[in-house]
Amino acid sequence: MSDTVESLKGHKPKHEYLIAIDSDGCTFDTMEIKQKECFIPNHVKYWGLQAVSKYARAAAEFVNLYSHWRGQNRFPAMLKVFDLLDDWDKVQERGFKSPEVPNLRRWVETETKLGNAALEAYCREHDHADMHQTLAWSNAINATVSDIVDKGLPPFPHVCESLEKAQDKADMLVCSQTPTEALVREWEEQGIAEFVFAIAGQELGKKAEHIGFVSEGRYEKSKMLMIGDALGDLKAARANDALFYPILPGEEERSWERLYEEGLDRFFADNYAGSYEEELVREFEAYLPETPPWKR
Repeated sequence: MSDTVESLKGHKPKHEYLIAIDSDGCTFDTMEIKQKECFIPNHVKYWGLQAVSKYARAAAEFVNLYSHWRGQNRFPAMLKVFDLLDDWDKVQERGFKSPEVPNLRRWVETETKLGNAALEAYCREHDHADMHQTLAWSNAINATVSDIVDKGLPPFPHVCESLEKAQDKADMLVCSQTPTEALVREWEEQGIAEFVFAIAGQELGKKAEHIGFVSEGRYEKSKMLMIGDALGDLKAARANDALFYPILPGEEERSWERLYEEGLDRFFADNYAGSYEEELVREFEAYLPETPPWKR
């Protein structure tokens, strides 16, 4: 399956409902292993964080797994880790300062497709040390993920049942900030790619853009649902006036079971918006604080 922005924009609905689904940490139990075994060791190695490795690990786990920023693209997430480290008194006591990455910060603010393809193009045109370092780090993460994670991790319980239940009533797509190549491999390997009409990763833009590309002028807003495990997923839904169903971090099995048993029924009965969704969102937001534990 090879999707492009043009193919998303050219999508022709087969059903009146649209469901967008995040992948890492939402459909697949991959967030913990990817962050702890693949991302964080490369953070330490490529960004020279050895002297504060235990603090770097805590900051990275908070940002990427247990906070308001969970599920954020790897590039702004790394900048947030640097910022948290520089603001941490224990790190300051060691005289450590995170690396200066002015060009990376500027690129994150201006680039709309935060992925390796755009980064490689930038590095071909500019000889900026921090960006070449970023590319080496990002490539190393991808290689480590391929070596350690891509070994047949199944989706969470009740995912397959939910996709089967929805397939005759909704058009479904994968909406993620993971590299598309990894998404396609994971969904095809587990035999669930057949349920979706598109697999959109970081190279095709942000999640809000993915939803906008396929939905503009095609679906009623009340018949669009985003399923996700991070506040970025909620924001992507709201940017398109779509409904949102949260997969609670640490409660993924219960979340998918609830979607299968009641959430989808409410959505297809046009009885989802309002107090039901509001209560789900309140519960979800309580799982993802902005203040790190060392500041509380």
